[in-house]
Amino acid sequence: MRLISFAALLLLTTACAHQQVSVTNPTTPPENGQVSGPATPAPTSANTVDAVPARVAESDTTARPPWLKARIAEVLAERKRNPITRILRYDYEGQKVYYISAPCCDQYSNVYDTRGKLICQPDGGITGKGDGKCPDFEKRKSNEKLVWQDPR
Repeated sequence: MRLISFAALLLLTTACAHQQVSVTNPTTPPENGQVSGPATPAPTSANTVDAVPARVAESDTTARPPWLKARIAEVLAERKRNPITRILRYDYEGQKVYYISAPCCDQYSNVYDTRGKLICQPDGGITGKGDGKCPDFEKRKSNEKLVWQDPR
């Protein structure tokens, strides 16, 4: 019985050793430069997910109003959000405004005046278009400055 098992194992090993197995992955370039054939072609597009925003806002070095410092403290007292909270300052309709990003999903982002009064919610919600009180915000905002972003 032992002789038969050894012979079967030897036969199986010999048969498998003669087969060529080619392993490729999506980043392996084609062997002959052509897309057709047994080789997997190299990817044809760039990565579509960026870990960081495409543009980085200039930092705001001015003093933060007390209400904004309090809002930052509230965010830091909560658990880290994904995406992280960012506060940007813009010029909008002749005044400086602060944009605070939404914590997640269908929630609204908020735009406040320099005294901390809510002006509008330009994006978020079920439609993604905010509360409708400043539908031109994206087009008319200017002079973007990064005031703060969660460092955690």
